[in-house]
Amino acid sequence: MTFELDTTLHPSLAPLAWLVGRWEGAGLFGYPTIDDARFGQELEISHDGRPFLQHRSRSWVLDDQGEPTRPSAGEQGYWRVAPDGEVELLLVHHTGILEMFVGQRDTTRPYVNLRTDAVLRSPHAKEYNAATRLYGYVESDLMWTMDMAAVGQPMTNHLSARLKRVPG
Repeated sequence: MTFELDTTLHPSLAPLAWLVGRWEGAGLFGYPTIDDARFGQELEISHDGRPFLQHRSRSWVLDDQGEPTRPSAGEQGYWRVAPDGEVELLLVHHTGILEMFVGQRDTTRPYVNLRTDAVLRSPHAKEYNAATRLYGYVESDLMWTMDMAAVGQPMTNHLSARLKRVPG
């Protein structure tokens, strides 16, 4: 599936134009402290003409037949591209965690590699220290993965998903 570049997109966001849209799909989650499972995800990345993208995601745990069993994670935030080309992703989670990711985009393909520059936690949030995220546009799909260091564990893979663009 191809997509058309939105002409109202702020020029500074052109390197991230491939992210804009509504995405749906499934992935895997796991960590040394939890059981592995599948999850479904809806991700919407949108804009209003200003120099940032809005990021809104919700997910749910899937059973063996791929049916939702319960809500899972949710996050909201913003993507920004700095004048030097550095990419920022600012996210807030219902669990009391706020993250600021920074990184670089690949200038030859639609790919962004991010790492946490700052993590803030409410006094009641679980221990969470650092993370990395990779986002890429592969075969018309959005693929992403996240590693994290939390609850006494070293940086370890936690999430990965493959999402398809939803037309409209």
